[in-house]
Amino acid sequence: MAQKRNRRSGVEDRWRKADGTPSTNDGKGNRWRARYVDEQSREHARGFARKVDAQRWLDEVTAAVVTGQYVDPRAGQVTFREYAERWRQMQVQRPSSRAHIETVLRRHAYPTLGDRALSSILPSDIQAWVKGLDLAPATVGVVHGVVSTIMKAAIRDRRIVANPCDGSKLPKVQRPQIVPLTTDQVSAVRDALPAELRALVTLAAGTGMRQGECFGLTVDRVRFLERTLTVDRQLVTMAGKPPEFGPPKTNASHRTIPLPQVVVDALAAHLAAFPAEPDGLVFTLAGKPITRQTFGHKWRPAVATSKLPTGTGFHALRHYYASLLIRHGESVKTVQARLGHASAVETLDTYSHLWPDSDDRTRDAIDSVLGSTADALRTGTAPTR
Repeated sequence: MAQKRNRRSGVEDRWRKADGTPSTNDGKGNRWRARYVDEQSREHARGFARKVDAQRWLDEVTAAVVTGQYVDPRAGQVTFREYAERWRQMQVQRPSSRAHIETVLRRHAYPTLGDRALSSILPSDIQAWVKGLDLAPATVGVVHGVVSTIMKAAIRDRRIVANPCDGSKLPKVQRPQIVPLTTDQVSAVRDALPAELRALVTLAAGTGMRQGECFGLTVDRVRFLERTLTVDRQLVTMAGKPPEFGPPKTNASHRTIPLPQVVVDALAAHLAAFPAEPDGLVFTLAGKPITRQTFGHKWRPAVATSKLPTGTGFHALRHYYASLLIRHGESVKTVQARLGHASAVETLDTYSHLWPDSDDRTRDAIDSVLGSTADALRTGTAPTR
């Protein structure tokens, strides 16, 4: 009868051959055998040439078990695709975010990493994958961030010990300085659009609202007498689905915008020409909600007709609005609030170059105080008060 194997953890210098007879090594030159039994009563063993190495490995495993950091070596054998799909289905996200992540994984992560076991993916594999992505630097950062988030979830689930995305060298993102449109350019693109969309340009240029926020504006969100407008939702377009209302981009995007009279007049004239129900959309095309695709078919020809720079998007009207606020002395916090930015850092990262340089203001401030006492300073006498 075969001898029953001892289930206790430890280090021993005896191995057994396939026929059960003792052996002095494991066939690979390793004399010492370290083994332990996990919480599921499964035995794990490794061979070492030196006893001290075997004991060190066993001590590390024991410490991980005691501190709750133990990771079963078999847990990471699940493929990245299988784990990522399970993770994706558990997330509480907006429909647009879910669709975005699904597209990112399907197009850019699964072809290279999808069939790899989680525990087999090394930092060098991630670095090679990043280098092979033929995408804009900012997009590479987004794709890498999604994969890194999934790897962090795998660590919390004790599938892997470390995140292979940590320390990746990503391409540097060069943020081009924004050059706002001129008022003449805004007027030109407005006049080149169909009549039912012209007030849309005035609205965006006069409030800084995002495209989805403009498309989702309903009559009841406009307070004509108070000259304010409430932004608490946007129109979201999903592939293969009709447009629907969704929350704004961030919590900070919930805001009330003061309406200049030019916007009030434009909206009033638009609704007189294209009536809408009290809770109906202010802007439509052929009586239907505007999607990004259908609007693009109208916007791009207007950009070409008005000779705006190639690639000018609707977002340029938001930059125009921000530039006007800055030009007229509004603070960073005010611009942040009007645009619905999540933080002042975002506002400064985007528009800091538009604020007037402080050098002249510094000179004027000192001259205004010390200029009248210049003679007294030179002679060393106190100024008369």
